[in-house]
Amino acid sequence: MTTAQNEPIPFDKPWRSLPPEIVPVLRPGVPDLADEIIETIRRHLPPYARPLEGAFGQALRAGVERSLTDFLDEVEGERREPGEEERDVYSGLGRGEAREGRSMEYLLAAYRIGARVAWRRTAERGRAHGFDADTLALLAEAFFAYIDQLSARSAEGYAEEQSAIAGEAARLRRRLVALLVQRPPVEPAAIEAAARDAGWQLPATLAAVVWRDASERPVARALPLGSLAAPLEDGVICALVADPDAPGRRAELERALGERPAALGHTVPSTEAWLSAARARAMLRLVAAGVVEGGPLMPAEDHLADLIVHGDPTLVRELAGRRLAPLEDRPARSRERLRETLAAWLDRQGNVAEVAEQLHVHPQTVRYRMGQLRELFGDELDDPRARFELGLALRA
Repeated sequence: MTTAQNEPIPFDKPWRSLPPEIVPVLRPGVPDLADEIIETIRRHLPPYARPLEGAFGQALRAGVERSLTDFLDEVEGERREPGEEERDVYSGLGRGEAREGRSMEYLLAAYRIGARVAWRRTAERGRAHGFDADTLALLAEAFFAYIDQLSARSAEGYAEEQSAIAGEAARLRRRLVALLVQRPPVEPAAIEAAARDAGWQLPATLAAVVWRDASERPVARALPLGSLAAPLEDGVICALVADPDAPGRRAELERALGERPAALGHTVPSTEAWLSAARARAMLRLVAAGVVEGGPLMPAEDHLADLIVHGDPTLVRELAGRRLAPLEDRPARSRERLRETLAAWLDRQGNVAEVAEQLHVHPQTVRYRMGQLRELFGDELDDPRARFELGLALRA
């Protein structure tokens, strides 16, 4: 089909090929047509069945009336791009769907219903005023093409609003995690208010899991339901896992984390999340430093002694420097052998045979080395407190 001037019909804007004289015929029926479209939408689409009051009713009526008026304006010859106000109407409908928590399914269905009702009524008026079949067929094509454009603008608004909602939700989650792990602890009332804002139900118990990654999203999506994850200021990502002692919870966490090195804090009431997070972060530091070795997910409660020993690196260095000073003047290889022998002797409570077996040397070699150690350390090897500190220093 071509226009009267034998020009091809614009595929994306077929309404531009409609004869302008159709507009005076259709425009008087716009108010009644808008009412019928709205009533049909409300009757067939449950989300729109509520009373047309407030912002919802205003937006629906404005969208229907504006779309009909704009369509006729374009047919009449106003060859223009829609202004910001017009875009806002259709974009606003999409934004409203996102804010209501719905998909675009119902709004697109409403557009289709509107197009069907509009075509049915305008075709009746057109036939009554003598328009031929080709014009009425082009009118149908124009209606549905125009609705496609409006749907696209609403989809843009929907996507923009979803992005804004997701950004705000992420900000509130980050704020809540930061409050929960903050030291000194934040007042419970402030935490409860932040949890309400973030839409997170504070669990009775939780445990913190920490790891380093470019983003928390890949792991966060796979974490157990009810978990809350967000990056902290130093680049560590912290997840607060509800009911961490539930059957199978450890396996769920390991699957979510994959091969990422991570640390798990102990189970605490939600108001003491900061304590679990602090312990998990201390554990992660030991993993990163190579002090402890193991699987990807390292539970802090399995390494309490290491956490104590390495809790204050300055104290550790001071203790090691003071207690192991007698070895410093020995040659490097001898110093290493004596340290190894002393550590095994302390671990095995002085049992020479067991020390020899552990070190894969002859018992006489152990006795020889212990003789050297007694010359260096003297009575300290018989002092329980000194032996305890020597053990700490060697483990450090």
